[in-house]
Amino acid sequence: MDIGQLKEYIASYTLNNCPLGNQGYNQVLIQLMGFLGHGKSSLINSCKYALHDKEFTVHAESGSADGGLTTVRRTYPLTNTITMVDNRGCATLNPFEAGEFYTQLANFVPLNEGVEWTKEFDEVLNRLEDAEIEPNFSNVIVPVFVYSVKRDIAANEFEEIKTFLKICRDLTGIFPIIVLTHKTSGPFSKFRDMFEGMGAEEIFSVENYTSEDNLKTLGRHLQFLNLIHKVLLNVNFRMSEERNPRKERVERKKFLHRFFHKR
Repeated sequence: MDIGQLKEYIASYTLNNCPLGNQGYNQVLIQLMGFLGHGKSSLINSCKYALHDKEFTVHAESGSADGGLTTVRRTYPLTNTITMVDNRGCATLNPFEAGEFYTQLANFVPLNEGVEWTKEFDEVLNRLEDAEIEPNFSNVIVPVFVYSVKRDIAANEFEEIKTFLKICRDLTGIFPIIVLTHKTSGPFSKFRDMFEGMGAEEIFSVENYTSEDNLKTLGRHLQFLNLIHKVLLNVNFRMSEERNPRKERVERKKFLHRFFHKR
């Protein structure tokens, strides 16, 4: 599809048109996961710029490579049906921080509220139970893992990331789409090969738009529109099977109980 067709497809997308209807779902959540300062917020700004904005606008504040700014699980609607979620990033993917990621991914952390992490088992269980006051089971979750090619992957991190991606797949039914940022600042082909070795099925390499570098080009716009389009193709594939949003939420909660008990 050309750029106009991509924009039209994304803007008019609705879960009602899926092969079996919406099956009780009403939103597509593009859940951005990754390390601190790797470009999750900048990716949101770039996607919104490519889809909507005539001028570049900073919707999500971005941080530095060693810090990151997101401590709130903030939502950024792209359309009435599609929303991007800037989840709190991590410094490492040890079992503690990976578990907190799974809790965000599974929608047991409220949207648009501060994200408080804890190592206390009782507090984790209380948080899972508090999430049942107003359970969020109506979202189709699509995980997107954002990684900057400026930062190398240490030998011990390879298996951590590989395990993390597999669990994200098991939780959502969709293997995380990989977005490699800062593609002109590092050997992105090396990282593409590494993530393929982890089982990644879809890998995008992008140079995010920024306040300093936001000259529109066809190629850059297509990168971000094709990413959103690929998300929706994954949703269509998953929605071609019978699904039960309430049952899926229960299964995610069971997994989190087991994970945190083991951790």
